[in-house]
Amino acid sequence: MKLLAGKKFKRLIVSVVGGILLLLGMIFILLPGPAVIFIPLGLALLSLEYDWAKIWLRKCQSYFRAAAVKADQSLYWLRKKLTR
Repeated sequence: MKLLAGKKFKRLIVSVVGGILLLLGMIFILLPGPAVIFIPLGLALLSLEYDWAKIWLRKCQSYFRAAAVKADQSLYWLRKKLTR
């Protein structure tokens, strides 16, 4: 009985903390703040308990990966233009 209560308590804590982090990330999309930190962190925490969060975490990771590649290409292009 105690083991079942412990699992429910863990799920509740993960849900609350992950939900708060995800909500903060969404707020930081509109306001200046580190949304790129809080959204994946909240999704990663929620993905420990929920399958839908795993799907969104993978989408988020691929989006951020593509954005990082694009930023790297832009910096390379800018560096080439400035060193001529």
